[in-house]
Amino acid sequence: MKHTIEIKSLVDLDRAAGEFLNEIGDHKLIAFYAPMGAGKTTFTTAICHRLGVRDDAVSSPTFSIINEYKRGDGQPMFHFDFYRISKLEEALDIGFYDYIDSGALCIMEWPENIEELIPDDTLRVHIKVNPDESRTLCWED
Repeated sequence: MKHTIEIKSLVDLDRAAGEFLNEIGDHKLIAFYAPMGAGKTTFTTAICHRLGVRDDAVSSPTFSIINEYKRGDGQPMFHFDFYRISKLEEALDIGFYDYIDSGALCIMEWPENIEELIPDDTLRVHIKVNPDESRTLCWED
């Protein structure tokens, strides 16, 4: 089934994050595919806020590769940014499989850099930047 969510502006992010969380069901592995500046980290931040992560806890893991957050229900979640990964071994060295096998929600930015490591059951979400600067999220499950 194909899913689409339109995000008209930054003001619309909270609604879109809530809709996204309702539509993804039990998926725990989420990979965001989008060009630089499309809003992967911004949308991930909105998801974190909807899940009760403290506002000051969320940041881009571009340099650390992974950030761990505690959701409002006390459960952990992991936020990966593979932009700086140039070899698959770098992802393995941080314990990638330990994180994705943990059962916690894992959100990945720049998954194309480690595509060979990503499990088949990962929800692959594409973010498109529209001419009016709105965004469209789409995925199939």
